Amino acid sequence: MTQATSPEADLDIARRVLGIESKGLQALAQSLDAKFSRAIDIFDGRTGRIIVTGMGKSGHVAHKVASTLSSTGMPALFVHPAEASHGDLGMIENGDAVLAYSNSGETPELSDIIAYTRRFKLPLVAVTSQAASAISEQADVTLVLPPAEEACAIGMAPTTSTTMMMALGDALAVALMERKGFTADDFKLRHPGGQLGKLLLKVSDIMHTGASLPLAEADETMANALVEMTQKSLGVIGVVDGDDRLLGIVTDGDLRRHMSDDLMARRAGEVMTKNPKTIRSSALASEAVQVMNEMQITSLFVVDDGRVAGVLHIHDCLRAGVV
Repeated sequence: MTQATSPEADLDIARRVLGIESKGLQALAQSLDAKFSRAIDIFDGRTGRIIVTGMGKSGHVAHKVASTLSSTGMPALFVHPAEASHGDLGMIENGDAVLAYSNSGETPELSDIIAYTRRFKLPLVAVTSQAASAISEQADVTLVLPPAEEACAIGMAPTTSTTMMMALGDALAVALMERKGFTADDFKLRHPGGQLGKLLLKVSDIMHTGASLPLAEADETMANALVEMTQKSLGVIGVVDGDDRLLGIVTDGDLRRHMSDDLMARRAGEVMTKNPKTIRSSALASEAVQVMNEMQITSLFVVDDGRVAGVLHIHDCLRAGVV
């Protein structure tokens, strides 16, 4: 029968759970020793993938850890231990290393994977709460979770233990990232879609280049410059020297400010705004949006090593989902 509770009671329960799990994470951090570094050595030294496995709740954790490893530069694959016994052992190859999760250390479904690693001399790292267990005896390195209270009222549902398992997987992934020198560019290659992809989009990914660049030399008449500016439809034209070095820009605002009967006969260098704000092609598109918003402009010329590399319009950023 469901018992009636108050919002205050629900909040008390939530805070108690989070407090218990926080204590578990603190205990885990304090318990780490040289074995953690040995596990990193194993994974860093493999020539294949990291095979992550586990059964039940540990299996769900293993799924997530495999995904995190793969997205942070370490090719990883989840293998279900029960399916491994029926053919999926063939997914594990020479050069792979195995990361096995088992809270009890006695999960029978893991026996075939463990035996397979021993037979073919594949490195095995175990994560368990029991130092004296079957998986600990076989593993090359065992990362033992410290004793911690489960957060549920009856103390049996995997809660604190799975939180520690997940956090330990994150710690392994981040340590490997930093050892490998994994960069934001590497991360972007693995996250081309969604909000992460947008956050990591570079100016070079969406800027106009080549024939689509609106450019005129300083001695060009404004009549010719306006034709170029109109054809490229970006509301701006870059004024360059013979080496494509940006001298200034002409915008719709500059045209209004210099409106006169002789405007068409004047030179672009006479009408341009000198020393315009620019951005480098390697900058994040989000940085370009920030600059355009602060300067209250709609276009930015992209300059690398002093030369024009492209031009970016605010509409390019909006179309790419960068705001």
